[in-house]
Amino acid sequence: MQSPIQAYLEGLHSRLAGIRSGELASYIPELTKADPAWFGICLVTMDGTVYSTGDTDEIFTIQSISKAFVYGTALADRGLDFVSRKVGVEPSGDAFNSISLDPQTGAPINPMINAGAIATTSMVSGESPEAQWARIEDSISTFVGRKVNIDESVYRSESATGFRNRAIAWMLKNFGIIDGEPMASLENYFRQCSIEVNCRDLGFMAATLANGGVHPLTGKRALPAEHVERVLSVMATCGMYDYAGSWLYEIGLPAKSGVGGGIIAVLPGRFGIAIFSPLLDEKGNSVRGIEACKHLSRDFNLHVFTPAGDPRMTLGRLYTGADAPSRRQTTGDTRAWLSANAHRIKYLCLHGFLGVDGIEYVIRRMIELAAETHSFILDMNQVDGMSESAATLLHQARLGLMDDGIAVVCSRIRDGSPVKERLRKTTRSGDRGVLHFEDNDLAVEWCENRLIGEASCSAMAHRPLADSLLFAGMPEPLMKKVHAVAYPQQFAAGAQILKVGEACDGRVYFIESGQISVLVPTEDGKHQRISSLGPGMNFGEMVLLGQKTRTATVYADSDVRCSVLEVRDFDRISAATPEFRSVILENLARDLADKLRRSTQCVSALA
Repeated sequence: MQSPIQAYLEGLHSRLAGIRSGELASYIPELTKADPAWFGICLVTMDGTVYSTGDTDEIFTIQSISKAFVYGTALADRGLDFVSRKVGVEPSGDAFNSISLDPQTGAPINPMINAGAIATTSMVSGESPEAQWARIEDSISTFVGRKVNIDESVYRSESATGFRNRAIAWMLKNFGIIDGEPMASLENYFRQCSIEVNCRDLGFMAATLANGGVHPLTGKRALPAEHVERVLSVMATCGMYDYAGSWLYEIGLPAKSGVGGGIIAVLPGRFGIAIFSPLLDEKGNSVRGIEACKHLSRDFNLHVFTPAGDPRMTLGRLYTGADAPSRRQTTGDTRAWLSANAHRIKYLCLHGFLGVDGIEYVIRRMIELAAETHSFILDMNQVDGMSESAATLLHQARLGLMDDGIAVVCSRIRDGSPVKERLRKTTRSGDRGVLHFEDNDLAVEWCENRLIGEASCSAMAHRPLADSLLFAGMPEPLMKKVHAVAYPQQFAAGAQILKVGEACDGRVYFIESGQISVLVPTEDGKHQRISSLGPGMNFGEMVLLGQKTRTATVYADSDVRCSVLEVRDFDRISAATPEFRSVILENLARDLADKLRRSTQCVSALA
């Protein structure tokens, strides 16, 4: 099954691919060779799962996106105090190549403009420019997850035409911001901007920042955790240059763009996003990239100021129908089939507010379990709410799993919870919507019915009186006596057969076909179903032990046919043949013990 996240990205790519506005970067001649149609989108989670579409393997140069990572490297090498004395962190509101320096100290306003980036490049550790470059190359490689290379033609093009940057470097030297030969540091800056990446590489770089500085796949730390928040803070306020304020207001993610057409965006603690499209707007940002990020932020509620937790906390306990079967009592082939296949019913207990990242994690786990699953039960008892985007993704996943023959149902949605309405509103036209049950017992019984139907042994199949559990092992001559006094009785679907508190009528009912539910009253005035019985099962048998009033209410879930025996007939046969009573009492004790065992098993699974 295709992930709904993947399907969303593919749809978004298709909608935005037709955008033709913007121009290729021309101040670096080599960048004009890019194909304007290139467009890729990549999302990488904290555990390294990749969703991508479009030209995500196309190689291009990282350009100014490198600034954020070299700034982090300088912080790691020199420390906050040293770096902050030479480069500020204030938004400039100016273009990327502006000469924005503190009038008193000559320090660049922030590390995202060219002046600040050239300064931070000069600060990474190394006894020589060559050693500093080796350090930059190693640091970027750790963020990417592989050794990186330089596009020599782009590097030569930048070096040959970077006159403004040369002026900036000499100005920094004049103010004592750069120590040593400024042109050597500038050449390293040109090199770092000429590093070759693809959209997936940028996705992993962004995800590494989202993951607190640790690469999601390699597990290597690329940046000390205490510096990650500083890098993200500067990205949030300065990463998009003179569009930074509007970006933070509208999209709300720490981000960095480059004139090569790349944009990275980071949702801390959740995932990284990368977009590649070389057509740029007048501010030097990717046109399609900005539009893609607007859609992602709006559709998935990704704004950094929207409260969110660890998506892995969305999913709590996971157990199977074998651990917690329904209260249904079955016999023969049906019992054997359910016993062998109940593990194919999976309960997933969800928690908290369900956002896009949380539901993405749940869907991913469902896809992983799909090969050995027949039905999923999403227990919503601890869910506080759900975003519209999360509900849409859940519907898409449900329909995709349905195509593979796997059902997804919900249970225990709390009264007054907005989840039910959210699911209803996001149901597509023509879709009957998600099936939800008031408790897990009803949900798992529905799932068991699907399993039974798969085996072609319907829960409504006919079972003769002799197949009843109460008559197991009964000698044939005694069964003939039972058949002689038993009489049939039928109940329409929905009929109340017994009522709690009423006087016992001295009858025991043996189900031959159909399904009934046994309910007991609860303290809040409602009823709780405690059992579901089908063919071969019996109810009302406690009168055989002297019960005077009914302790439960019984309804017919479908049209029901029973054989009925009077207590006086039991007593008459038992008086004539004591063996009859012994068999009945032994089977009754065995049945009660089995019910106790099943209840204990269910409690253990839920504990």
